[in-house]
Amino acid sequence: MSCIHISQVTGNLRPPTIAQQVHREECTLCFDGQDDPEGVLVCLQCFNGGCFGEGRRHAHLHAEKTGHNLGVVIKRTRKEGKKRDSTEPPLKKLAISAPKDEELYNVSTSLRCFSCSPIGEAIHSDNPQITAVVDGIMKALSSAQQSEVKAWEEEILPCEHTLTLQQEPVINIGHVPSQCTSCDLTSNLWLCLTCGLANCGRQQFGGVGGNGHALQHFNETGHMLGVKMGTITPEGTADIYCYACDDAKVDPDLPRHLQAFGIEVLGQTKTEKSMTELQLEHNLKFDFSMTGDDGKELEPVFGQGLTGLKNLGNSCYMASVLQTLFSLPSYRARYTSDAALAHFQTCPKLPAECLECQMLKLADGLISGRYSIQAKAPPPSTTDFDGDTEPPKFQEGIKPSQFKALIGKGHEEFATMRQQDSEEFLQHLLTRLRSESKSQNRNEIDEPTSITKFGMEQRLQCTGCKKVGLQVEPVDLASLPVEAIEKGQDEEGKKLWQDVQLEKCLEALCGDETIEGYECDTCGGKTTAIKSTRFKTFPELLVLHMKKFQLVNWVPTKLEIPVKVPDTLNLDTLLSRGLQPGEEEMTVKTTTSTSSLPEFNATAMSQLEAMGFPTVRCQKALLATGNSDAEIAMSWLFEHMEDPDIDSPIQPQAISNAAGPEPSADQIAMISDMGFTTNQARKALRESDGNPERAIEWLFSNPGDQGEEASSSIATSTAPTESNKDDVGGSSALPAKYKLKAFISHKGPSVHSGHYVTTIRNPQSEESKQDEWVLFNDEKVVRAPLNGGEEMREKAYLYVYERI
Repeated sequence: MSCIHISQVTGNLRPPTIAQQVHREECTLCFDGQDDPEGVLVCLQCFNGGCFGEGRRHAHLHAEKTGHNLGVVIKRTRKEGKKRDSTEPPLKKLAISAPKDEELYNVSTSLRCFSCSPIGEAIHSDNPQITAVVDGIMKALSSAQQSEVKAWEEEILPCEHTLTLQQEPVINIGHVPSQCTSCDLTSNLWLCLTCGLANCGRQQFGGVGGNGHALQHFNETGHMLGVKMGTITPEGTADIYCYACDDAKVDPDLPRHLQAFGIEVLGQTKTEKSMTELQLEHNLKFDFSMTGDDGKELEPVFGQGLTGLKNLGNSCYMASVLQTLFSLPSYRARYTSDAALAHFQTCPKLPAECLECQMLKLADGLISGRYSIQAKAPPPSTTDFDGDTEPPKFQEGIKPSQFKALIGKGHEEFATMRQQDSEEFLQHLLTRLRSESKSQNRNEIDEPTSITKFGMEQRLQCTGCKKVGLQVEPVDLASLPVEAIEKGQDEEGKKLWQDVQLEKCLEALCGDETIEGYECDTCGGKTTAIKSTRFKTFPELLVLHMKKFQLVNWVPTKLEIPVKVPDTLNLDTLLSRGLQPGEEEMTVKTTTSTSSLPEFNATAMSQLEAMGFPTVRCQKALLATGNSDAEIAMSWLFEHMEDPDIDSPIQPQAISNAAGPEPSADQIAMISDMGFTTNQARKALRESDGNPERAIEWLFSNPGDQGEEASSSIATSTAPTESNKDDVGGSSALPAKYKLKAFISHKGPSVHSGHYVTTIRNPQSEESKQDEWVLFNDEKVVRAPLNGGEEMREKAYLYVYERI
């Protein structure tokens, strides 16, 4: 039918720009999408995606809220695969690029108008403006594709070396080299962009060989940029590596740089996997066994609370945390209640830009069970002769693309497609949820984020005057030290470690530590102090982070130390005693509260704490090194490990010393290259407001200054204020008994590679009487072995205990 309302709005319709998100894959309020029978309706004005699902009808809700009554319904159906005839010649090349959507799917579109009918009447229009908008929607990258592309682009950037490259061609090759100049390898070749010689790279993921001659070439010549042969595309992109930066980079002028060697990019074809593809493939191969101890395949399970999350590419760290949180009664109640769902009706933002909307969407997707169904078998592929394909065992899972784009927005690490640390993501998510709650004027005590909050009390007692300093810090988890005792090697030469009891790790966290050389204000000289950390309060949900990433030969390394984990814990003996009768509290000359501290680099803090350094040491290291880089801060820590005041609270004087403009690592390195120490360079730049020329003048004018900051007086711990006591959360009531609810396991050598899964007790219902464990491995959801599987339980990274 024709529509009389089109002429009323055509003046407001424009095709989407590159910067606008087009939500044509799925609804922004649920996971119904273009592959469902009803399809998804894309608003012609703001390009929001809405569904027609029974009981939801989010497309209609969007029209009611915004008055945007025109949309295009997009439906997608899979094409039948063409069977290869057995008489056809075999394929001779392995295609590297994935098939395009138009090769796999049939797509249909139809216009709808909610002004014509409350249900969105189908209409017809020949209006060229409507046609242009619909064409723009269909040609634009979907919101998920835009987010993914942006994440990859933000991850790899040019550097000063790619932007200022000076070439010295030794030969005009005219073609892509086919062999390393130093050995007989013919793959994994890197062309030096300075001189044009080709050398093999280092051994790569997936068994790709390499003897490291490209690195040797850099060490011998100083030629720092290389391009990986086989990754050059006609568009002028390729893998670029800068050995000076020791990182992947982008060369925006690659076509011209290759022309210097007679190589034209238009004639190139991608024949090898890029480093990104190899990294992704490597991480996805770190799969956990889907068989039990008896060798049988684990049974897939389906139903409410048993929906998998599809891996978006290195997103398993996020999936494991989300599955764990949404298995908890408090998170389920909060995001499935009628009051919470009423937010859809009043939210002033577009759903894809609202964290509350996306959490509600995730809760519906994970808990409702609507999407926990066995995946459909794909049509026969072009390589099948008989058309027989094994039916899939698992579900497809829902894709949390919109949530990932939103929760990572503006974050240096979570905005990328790199693998991340699940513990760091949990902390980031809790922070964002609390900020969202505050913006909505919600009481945090009523929010599910409150269940992880508790207080840890640091106690410092001088052995001379016996006075005691107390300080309470609000935290969301306890990071436990794990003692590494080697007990031999396996058949492959890999180190084996002695078992550790989880209770022993908790006792180590709360044990006494002697601090030698402590300067007490009361005693007036150097003495000894006893420091300890205990629970001031206990949370409803106790998250334990195992510090298995330790320094081995000064390199952060993951140690596969087995931890014996009990089903239940009693923490009564770990409750802090506070100030005891007869004890006197320390009088502090100058106290400083947490609020007076600067905002520390969150990424660097997380990396340092993951290595096992205490929080106060991490903060001091970042203060001393410009608050910018974990590696530089770690070097500072190694140099100051024996400082008697290394564990004392940060004083205002130390902050004011570092309060000026912080020099960048590049500025410090530039001055250090002239023969000055890092401390001298840093202090000179601070004294010169970051001006390198004035800093050099200052250094020549102050030849005796070694650059060390004025040492602050040894501080004592401050007593908690009343507001701190209220803010820490948790309860000091006893008994403090806990039962294991879930554990997140990691497989791989680093938090930034490998794979995360989570194993959860009774994820379907908190009232279940049976102890059934379920393993969530991205979209694969299976019944786990007894007690969640002994090996994964012993080698988990995070343990989650519920208070009972």
